[in-house]
Amino acid sequence: MLTGLWRTLLPRACPGCGAQLGQEVGLCRACRAGLHAHVESHSPLRPRPEPHLVTLGRYRGVGRRAVRALKFGGARELAGVLGEALAAGVPGNWAIGAVIPVPLHPSRQRQRGYNQAELLAREVARCLDTVYVDALSRTRATRQQARQQAAGRNEMAGAFAVRPGGSLPGPLLLIDDVMTSGSTLIACQDALYEAGAGEIYVAVIAR
Repeated sequence: MLTGLWRTLLPRACPGCGAQLGQEVGLCRACRAGLHAHVESHSPLRPRPEPHLVTLGRYRGVGRRAVRALKFGGARELAGVLGEALAAGVPGNWAIGAVIPVPLHPSRQRQRGYNQAELLAREVARCLDTVYVDALSRTRATRQQARQQAAGRNEMAGAFAVRPGGSLPGPLLLIDDVMTSGSTLIACQDALYEAGAGEIYVAVIAR
């Protein structure tokens, strides 16, 4: 009750549109209503068209503002809203066995205080009633993906490794906040495949 009262009395702007949140958490009702996950068949992640990618849309508007608030604004509560929306779009016939986040380099995670992909992945795993597995580590720092499109896949090759001793109960769902060139997700997929993973699907807030 006290939490609800605090939310009502303390002015808080919706990261998506700037309206007052009131008792809502993360996004206002209007922005929540605009979150529609859909499955895509075309992306750099697959050599041929086939359903493999869940996204909430393009990196613009509410999606872009929400990602930036989660990633750079400390709005961790957005992970619950966005993760739930992503999970709602994952087809049941994918039969996801584990949800895995794209890791940050330790230095960047210390600077930010958390990994937004981890927060999203935990929420998606909860909604899908499956396991969250911290299977990947980043072996070296790289430029932010949005700044390294020209370098593409070559810069990201070998930047990730599967942690030793863990199991990979597939099919796997790989989670990140945004896909730009796809090089980060491809490098993560490569590491998982090399470790013996089977089917890998991907979910991102925006691309």
